[in-house]
Amino acid sequence: MSAPRLFRLTLQVPSLKKGVAFYSKLLGQRGRKIHGSRHYFDCGAVIVALVEISGGRAKAHPIPDYVYLLVRNVRMYHLRARRLRCLSREMVHGESGGEIVRRPWGERSFYVDDPFGNGLCFVEAGTEYTGR
Repeated sequence: MSAPRLFRLTLQVPSLKKGVAFYSKLLGQRGRKIHGSRHYFDCGAVIVALVEISGGRAKAHPIPDYVYLLVRNVRMYHLRARRLRCLSREMVHGESGGEIVRRPWGERSFYVDDPFGNGLCFVEAGTEYTGR
């Protein structure tokens, strides 16, 4: 029996319009509108889905930890995040989370805080740590 594959990750947003505007600029793609209050962004084999909770009437709940995205051109994504003013201000192992840094586990990465409370980490392809 093969291991399960992750194919969709859902981020709750209070406004789909604002969520799509932010993620389209950050990810450099328009994604696609799905029925109701959903919008999908293809990120390799995994879809990052935005969902507006109860048409904006209920409180959206951010994910409790970071979503890690593997990218070829980490500088390009960093520039987009800087333009969106969403670079993390947190410290990660004594280094700025918002700067492109080689982390102690070997990944070259930076962290982002979206306007809805979700955290993202962009990791440069070829430096990802998988524990193997």
